[in-house]
Amino acid sequence: LAHHQSGHNSGVIHSGIYYKPGSLKAKLGVQGAALCYKYCDQKGIPYKQCGKLIVAVEQDEIPRLKALYERGLQNNVPGLKLIGAKEIQTKEPFCRGLMALDSPYTGIVNYKEVAQSYAEDFQEAGGTILTDFEVTNMEMAKESSSESEDGLKYPVIVRNSKGEEIYCRYIVTCAGLYSDRLSEISGCSPEPRIVPFRGDYLVLKPEKCYMVKGNIYPVPNPRFPFLGFHFTPRMDGSVWLGPNAVLAFKREGYKLFDFSTGDFLDAVTYSGLWKLVLRNLSYGMSEMYRACFLSAQVKQLQKFIPEVTINDVLRGPSGVRAQALDSDGNLVDDFVFDGGSGDIGSRILHVRNAPSPAATSSLAIAKMIADEVKQRFEL
Repeated sequence: LAHHQSGHNSGVIHSGIYYKPGSLKAKLGVQGAALCYKYCDQKGIPYKQCGKLIVAVEQDEIPRLKALYERGLQNNVPGLKLIGAKEIQTKEPFCRGLMALDSPYTGIVNYKEVAQSYAEDFQEAGGTILTDFEVTNMEMAKESSSESEDGLKYPVIVRNSKGEEIYCRYIVTCAGLYSDRLSEISGCSPEPRIVPFRGDYLVLKPEKCYMVKGNIYPVPNPRFPFLGFHFTPRMDGSVWLGPNAVLAFKREGYKLFDFSTGDFLDAVTYSGLWKLVLRNLSYGMSEMYRACFLSAQVKQLQKFIPEVTINDVLRGPSGVRAQALDSDGNLVDDFVFDGGSGDIGSRILHVRNAPSPAATSSLAIAKMIADEVKQRFEL
């Protein structure tokens, strides 16, 4: 469990600053953070509310930082304030910046532990968890299953690569990197498509971790699709630096040379990817360059903590982001819920896109899914 995206993410409990006011991301992000802290308290899961500084290091970033502050206020993010250079150093003695947005509500947690606890709750409620069950087919049953006492109570068959079957009444999919493929298998729309982006982290050497107390983020550039390099403390005391964002040649490809012919062809034959690439060519080339050369990544970090040197960092773990992309090359930024028509389509709810802050928002997303299921299936 939590072997892929949930176990490879940064571990940040986001406060909900970045997201467009009124969007599901904004609403579920703020709700989800509150629910996440409450859940961890109830279950005794350790976390740290270590805060976050979004730091402007150039004059032209200050208007964007102030706009971000206003956006955070609109999203009802608690405790936000703008601070100057002296206050930055009070909170982060090694960090340099002109102005920062201080978000004390941001925290960190080990999402593997959170996912494990969700699994235990699910099992205690009577649920069964199957792993290593690769779905290859969904179809309507032609006759009632042996488990059914009253006709076709469970009319949908889900079949895996080993030929094993499960009979269902309704289906909810939350398949992350494979959400588009499961949708196609069920006869629903292939759009939006998933294009995998690998994010490689560096780690600070243990003897240098004293330089970072909380999360330190750059001011995001609206022209580019990802947040940029940041400093992320971890529950085990380590500090992750990054990530970058480069096209992955395998949907679960965490290493530089991981390759899947099917996944690669799936990505490069999709017109939406080429439109995205052509719009962000210089950014993409810079990311590729930084992925290859440590010194280029360290240069980014030194904008915030000048004392960091190439001798202070090691190559760290990687994650793969399930980035939903439409045919026009636009990153699908918000959560997407989708179903279909016909016998199977009308019995299925696909969670098609759950990007960051999905882990933070997970309990709020779950409530929304439950409400959607009740309404859609008239339960």
